[in-house]
This record gives sequence, structure tokens and C-alpha cells, in this order.
Amino acid sequence: MDDLELDVRPIQRNGGEPLSAIMGVVGRLAEGQGLRLLSTFKPVPLFSMMAAKGFTHEAQPLENGEWSVVFKPAGDFIEAPPPETWSAPKYYLDCTEPESPEPNKRILSRLGKMDRGEVLFALLHQEPQVLYPKLREGGHAWVGDFDEDGDNYRIMIRAGGSLY
Repeated sequence: MDDLELDVRPIQRNGGEPLSAIMGVVGRLAEGQGLRLLSTFKPVPLFSMMAAKGFTHEAQPLENGEWSVVFKPAGDFIEAPPPETWSAPKYYLDCTEPESPEPNKRILSRLGKMDRGEVLFALLHQEPQVLYPKLREGGHAWVGDFDEDGDNYRIMIRAGGSLY
């Protein structure tokens, strides 16, 4: 089965945000099918989002600083319900405050007190790369991205997300 191809460069060049288009295509992928994404920049925030959905990635630079990224299913993976079906966040953590101690510990501590299916929203200064293995280990699902200005990382985490 051939991978689907999505070229989001026209959206990006017009100042648009292509995430909904990307997730729409991801939602239509057949079992075992991959996605080849063409972007005006290396879409690093998307890598963790797609990993949370069970995809590996291989990124290749193109001309003029543009990128081609191929996302492939990682193998055995239990898909969580799509974020559009999650309940509204019940908990909010602002980890951008100067006195905010160890954001990852705060997030994991809150998740440890949540019921399965409840949703947490957190705002961070940077993408929490070291948090992802712990979320995966805990069976949580997540989706995240930088805000429009690229200053803060927004993440929604569904407790116990990949278990049902």
C-alpha cells in the first residue's frame, strides 16, 4: 500500500496553520499506511505528536530549507481515542511561571491523582521531550504543539489514554 502524500507548504506560505489538515489525513490512513509530509520547515513538534499516535519518522531536507518527512506506523500500538473526542480538560497547569518547579514532576504528580479518561492541559516554556517516555509508560495519550508565537508549548494529556 502506498503512503499518502500531503504538501502543507502552500498553507504555511499563506500564514496558515496546517495541523488540522495533517491530523485529518492521519485519521484517514489505512492500517499500516504511512504519510509523506512536505513542509517549509522541519516540523519537530509534529514528531512527538505522531509518536504518540504510534508513528516513527524519517526527515530529509529538501532545497530552500524545506523538508520531506515520512511517518510510518511503528508496529504494535494501541490507538487512543482521537483528541477531538476527549472531554474538556479538568486540570490546568501553568508551568511557565518563574517559580514553577520541575514541570515534568508537576505533570506526573497530577496525572497520578487523576481518573482514567480525565484530561490535563499544561503550558510549558519548551516541548517536554523527556516526559514522553514516562507518559507512554503510564499508558497516557497526549497531543501538543507550540502556540502561535512559538513561545510556549501547550500539551493536553488524557490519563490512561492508550489503555482503552
